[in-house]
Amino acid sequence: MDQNTFLSQPGYYMARGHRGCLSTFLLGIILFVATALVLIFTGNPNLYPTVIIIGNFLIPIVFVVFLYDHQHLSSLSPETIGRSFGIGGILGVLGASIFETILLPRPASPDQGLTFSTAFLVGLIEEGSKILAVIILARRMQARSQIDGLLLGAAVGMGFASFESTGYAFTAFLASQGHITASLFSTILRGLLAPFGHGTWTAILGATLFRYSERGRFHFGLPFILTYLFVSVLHGLWDGFPLFLFPFIIDVSGIDIPLASVIIGLLGLAILTIFYQRAIRQRILTGQLPPLNRLP
Repeated sequence: MDQNTFLSQPGYYMARGHRGCLSTFLLGIILFVATALVLIFTGNPNLYPTVIIIGNFLIPIVFVVFLYDHQHLSSLSPETIGRSFGIGGILGVLGASIFETILLPRPASPDQGLTFSTAFLVGLIEEGSKILAVIILARRMQARSQIDGLLLGAAVGMGFASFESTGYAFTAFLASQGHITASLFSTILRGLLAPFGHGTWTAILGATLFRYSERGRFHFGLPFILTYLFVSVLHGLWDGFPLFLFPFIIDVSGIDIPLASVIIGLLGLAILTIFYQRAIRQRILTGQLPPLNRLP
């Protein structure tokens, strides 16, 4: 049966709308601004964790909600997406922390930036840790369509980004000897850049992994390996390549963003868009559509 005919049958409706991400974003912005203003006005340090958590989790959550709301073909429930965001993000951070401690060379000084080789190794470690978290979460899933892998990867990747950014904000707070402005700056900057990084890369890799899975088993063939290396290179360029292009920056309201980071981020988003559309098309062509909710 044609999908449009199927979806237009009387008594059926789409279970997901397109306003969830917008309402989540607006509510989050209001809460973040209100909490930050009260923190600055009162100087109450007890509000600091609230501001940092809202700021570092808002954009990643909105990103995942946007991807989930703008399709109706995934068999994943909102509860599964939320659980993957939290548990998968923590698993990814823990795995990356362990492997980076073991494998990365110690910097000569705390202020030393990453070389490209070290940044590429970071990319391999963190992308491997995140996709391992995806595999752990998906091990009991029966239906493994490409759109499911993309959404699961986006949730795990954005969960990883949220927890990592919270750690960076806390580190900035300590390095500035308790000045709130430094950590707020880190929170705002990393929040703005969140859609260009972890969630996008893991979504691309997750879609590739699920696309080539058969009968409930994952296949780590050449397409997966090449995609893993590709997103790791993007990750490495994101972390290390801007050092070579430091003069080429964009000044946005006093925030300097390396032009290389913008280009790399846009490239990742463009590829994710292609994967997203292809995953939806593949889901429709296979005819394996999830059940719709019937109107009462």
